[in-house]
Amino acid sequence: MIVRYLLIISLCFYHCAEAQKHISQIPDSLRNKDFDYLFDRIVDDSITSSQRSVYMLSFLIKAKTEENWEELSSAYKNYVHHAPDRFKLIYADSMVMAAKKTNDNKVIGAAYLSKGIAYYGKKRLKEAMDIYLIADHYIEKTNDKYLIYKTKYHIGQIKYYLGFYQEAIIIFKDCITYFKRSDVRAYLNSLHSLGVCYNMIGNHGLCSEVNETGIAKGIQTGIRKMEPYFIHSEGVNQIMIHNYEIGIRKIQSSLPRIRQNKDFANETVGYFYIGKAYWELDKKENALAYFKKVDKCYIERDYMRPDIREAYEFLISYYKEKNMVRTQLYYVERLLEVDKKLHRTYAYLQGKIRKEYDTKELVEEQKNLQSSLDLRKYNDQIGLSIISVMFLVIVYGILKYFKNKKEARKKYEELLKKIEETDKAKADKVDEPEFSMSKDAEISVLRSLQKFESSKKFLESDLTLTKLAVYFNTNTRYLSQIIARHRNKKFNDYINSLKIENIAKRIRKEKNLQNYTHDALADEAGFSSTRRFVKAFVADTGITPKYFIEELKKEDFSG
Repeated sequence: MIVRYLLIISLCFYHCAEAQKHISQIPDSLRNKDFDYLFDRIVDDSITSSQRSVYMLSFLIKAKTEENWEELSSAYKNYVHHAPDRFKLIYADSMVMAAKKTNDNKVIGAAYLSKGIAYYGKKRLKEAMDIYLIADHYIEKTNDKYLIYKTKYHIGQIKYYLGFYQEAIIIFKDCITYFKRSDVRAYLNSLHSLGVCYNMIGNHGLCSEVNETGIAKGIQTGIRKMEPYFIHSEGVNQIMIHNYEIGIRKIQSSLPRIRQNKDFANETVGYFYIGKAYWELDKKENALAYFKKVDKCYIERDYMRPDIREAYEFLISYYKEKNMVRTQLYYVERLLEVDKKLHRTYAYLQGKIRKEYDTKELVEEQKNLQSSLDLRKYNDQIGLSIISVMFLVIVYGILKYFKNKKEARKKYEELLKKIEETDKAKADKVDEPEFSMSKDAEISVLRSLQKFESSKKFLESDLTLTKLAVYFNTNTRYLSQIIARHRNKKFNDYINSLKIENIAKRIRKEKNLQNYTHDALADEAGFSSTRRFVKAFVADTGITPKYFIEELKKEDFSG
């Protein structure tokens, strides 16, 4: 983070210096042009990159000279779109910094949204989602329908990648209805996203209809940039219904224009499905070349998606048949690495995808393969020792489990009782003041505290004692004392306790949450990391989230 800000400052100084250095090199014809004129030239696809650089620099200098923060934010947004990849996120930070100086929710929200899109372009989905939610916080305070629906669209994209296909479909349908009459390009983007969602849930007929509609609309309006994506989507769709040769032709025809757009993600998806089609056509050597391209993209771009992880399963199967043990082991280890990444990013979808090699099987296979490679160096006694150690560890774990089971059950029952008691508590009860703050002032803060609890504002990220004191129109010392006296907790423990109580209630009521991983539950509960979530859960309840869920499932089954 420090490095990022140092780079931002360096770039700011660089642009200021460059502005002074090159001001005389800017054509006289541009010096008195307004921002709209310059922007129209920047987005003109017919100009060269060097010409665009002149227009962008002129825009930036004009905004800085006039101290026009909104236009300065737009100037940095131009650089986010057109600068080299290594600078995009730095310019995105500058864009947000300039936007904040406007104190305009619309400008700030739009800047955060563009920053989120920059992260999304790098497929850093967790960061993108966090930033989209910040953007939404500002944009929802405006009446700008376009920005509202643009934000919805990008959150829909995240939901699609996480595997919440039905939720994403609802969002994309809403976006299609709005953008159809206001923005053709956004309408086509939403249409394409709807189609790929239909494909993922197995509604291949609707997917084809959407793709045909998208291509026809592009031809009708003359906006054909999305055409290769509809063709690409239909190629994947045809492969899913076993029309392999048609699918291969469609994807291959779409890839040159997708590469031109530097869209490595869809390029990689195309490689995977072409490889899968060749595999099903029993052209395994052809398939192998495409699966290796998927692996290359993962190595170079750190990009992977749950459906294309299957490339590694095909590679493992191929080299297993060829008895090429070292290469087989290489791809087993790569798949283990990929699955760890997917587990962190795609908690929900990970459980939905049928895997030929699940994690336990992969670990076991890795161990067996490694053993076969090391057979010349190690004797059977070492293998027996390993098994013995594993057996002792398992026995110890079982004994420890039964020893703690009774105590854990007691804690579980106490948690259920706590949930039931808090549900019955009166929301409008205010405790009597107990210290040297005026009675009216303390009652006001207590009411604010109860409203804060009932509205679940504690789920907001980056919540601090200072920020909450500002919200309540008091100071940190009084607020800290009130929380300590009336909630019997320090501030951080108080916030964590609210989050844990909230997620525990939800897990009990919303059965689908009982199938979530700890990673996914941590996100739902509002914790920045899984470790903090589990630690807070145990500290507040005395049991782990896993045990709580297991006991709930037992009660549901027995009931």
